[in-house]
Amino acid sequence: MRACGKELQVWGRLIRMARLAAEGFEFLDNPEAMVDALRASGARIDVMTFTQKPPDTAPKYPYPMEWDNVAALPVSTFDEWFTKQIGFKARNKVRLAEKRGVTVREVAFDDTLVSGISAIYNDCPVRQGKRFWHYGKDIETVRRENGTFLGQSVIVGAFLGDSLIGFAKLVCDEEQRQASFMQILSMMQHRDKAPTNALIAQAVRSCADRGIRQLVYARFTQGKHTDSLSDFKQSNGFKRLDVPRYYVPLTMIGQMALRLGLHREFVDRIPEPVLAQLKKIRSRWQTASFLRAPATP
Repeated sequence: MRACGKELQVWGRLIRMARLAAEGFEFLDNPEAMVDALRASGARIDVMTFTQKPPDTAPKYPYPMEWDNVAALPVSTFDEWFTKQIGFKARNKVRLAEKRGVTVREVAFDDTLVSGISAIYNDCPVRQGKRFWHYGKDIETVRRENGTFLGQSVIVGAFLGDSLIGFAKLVCDEEQRQASFMQILSMMQHRDKAPTNALIAQAVRSCADRGIRQLVYARFTQGKHTDSLSDFKQSNGFKRLDVPRYYVPLTMIGQMALRLGLHREFVDRIPEPVLAQLKKIRSRWQTASFLRAPATP
């Protein structure tokens, strides 16, 4: 649904929750207007949630609040990042990519890029131990889903020869103060060439060239749990930045949900050792399912 000129994602059965569909790339400058619009819409939404735009982290709205987080990298110059903000392992990865023939550059959004992104999506059906949600998408879906925010985007490609083996899409805010990764993805078969590290290096360079002072790489942790992706972000200079997340109850059900903590994701209630074992089981099951599946012609 749409309200106040913005697309909203609505989910949940027992408790209906809403947030900006492009959360992390769009923010509410006037949350009061959105609250009023949702209450007057007639749609059943129990809780509206939104985050405050970083780097402004001091709570400023009078709504129930909990702390969320992002992985944020302060940007000044490329040399500052390369020599002082990352460790020797990350520097060696960037050098390794160059040594093994990976080149990176900003690219235009065109048919060649869309075909390259489609090939990257279909490189592997399982990533990070779970079914990869982009695997198997047709070319027009790839074009439509990657064609958003083009007027405020920077797209970076990693190439081996003439072949695209990785890409990153950065979305800049209107003030050109911050850029956020909408996607960063490389082919699994070329992991030994460290293309993702090369993409991050070019993203930092692109931000520095434009005077963008902060680069955001999604959340630093999902809930309370860290993982290998958190370690990867930290090794490349990203740090955890806590930001306010607000929960606005719009109905009686919403008020009860907040009191009982039912607005939180179920995964956040699982102890870390149990969650680690569940992830291993999921990874084995997804991999086995792929191996059992008939090959596509």
